[in-house]
Amino acid sequence: MFSNAEIGIDLGTANILVYSKDKGIILNEPSVVALNTETRDVLAVGAEAKSMVGKTPSHIVAVRPLRDGVIADFDVTTSMLKAIMKKASKQIGALRKPNVVVCAPSGSTSVERRAILDAVRSCGAKNVHVIEEPVAAAIGADLPVEEPTANVVVDIGGGTTEVAIISFGGVVSCNSVRIGGDKLDEAIIQHVRKQYNVLIGERTAEQIKMEIGYAPIDHEILSMEVRGRDLVNGLPKTVALQSDEVRHAISEHLLQILEAVRSTLEDCPPELSGDIVDRGVLITGGGALLKGIQDWLSNEISVPVHLAPNPLESVAIGTGRSLKFIDKLQKATV
Repeated sequence: MFSNAEIGIDLGTANILVYSKDKGIILNEPSVVALNTETRDVLAVGAEAKSMVGKTPSHIVAVRPLRDGVIADFDVTTSMLKAIMKKASKQIGALRKPNVVVCAPSGSTSVERRAILDAVRSCGAKNVHVIEEPVAAAIGADLPVEEPTANVVVDIGGGTTEVAIISFGGVVSCNSVRIGGDKLDEAIIQHVRKQYNVLIGERTAEQIKMEIGYAPIDHEILSMEVRGRDLVNGLPKTVALQSDEVRHAISEHLLQILEAVRSTLEDCPPELSGDIVDRGVLITGGGALLKGIQDWLSNEISVPVHLAPNPLESVAIGTGRSLKFIDKLQKATV
């Protein structure tokens, strides 16, 4: 009954999403694992593990086994995937051996793709297909990827930003930069450290980015109180941050993303350039939710920029749907 269950997995640096053909998104968990360092046992996975980040005793660490969109720690990733598949099977019913489509960054090497395939296979999947992240994002955002027209996707994830021009089911031109939400968080941590001598954690930096983070455009100044540890006397301290400081702190990384978009458009065949002017660029991924990024990108590249209907879920939805025409998209079936 369940032998031909089909699921799509968005194996993201920040979140893992699982999509089922029948039920849509059935799981959305942070890509975090809590480990006991003495026994190497997995104590918690997903949201439960994320709530432990920076708050655990010395023998327990909360780690993120995926870095820059690829597997950094194979064993921990496998344990995490097993736990995620277990949760998913409860949602769908007893999954015997599902067919799985999993996405990989377009700039990933064959070794990195092999690691993703092996990790998913070891969780009991029947057939595993790997598709490129921007293609999955385009399918998930309802773009006509099978038609011979240019679809430009900018997928700003946690670890990587993928920029791709897709036409006729394949990638015509693409660029992948290892800059995403994580790098923006790091830039905010460094700024608060330099400016105020206060050390803040990753979760706080992420909260700052979401609440008062802005792309490099003029905007109404927002402020926010931030708590951290004073590096001079070691005591807790509260500082008031303003959105123009955050904008300045993250602008360098955003300019690198812009550079990737420009160089991808420069490689575009002239026949497809006309389509891009008409159809514009689609932004997706968690980074697409940064305030002002749509207007800023549109001003910089003089092309309309649209936000995907579900930026956080586009890739997962696309991986699940892509099974219909996986043969056309297939590049890395093993």
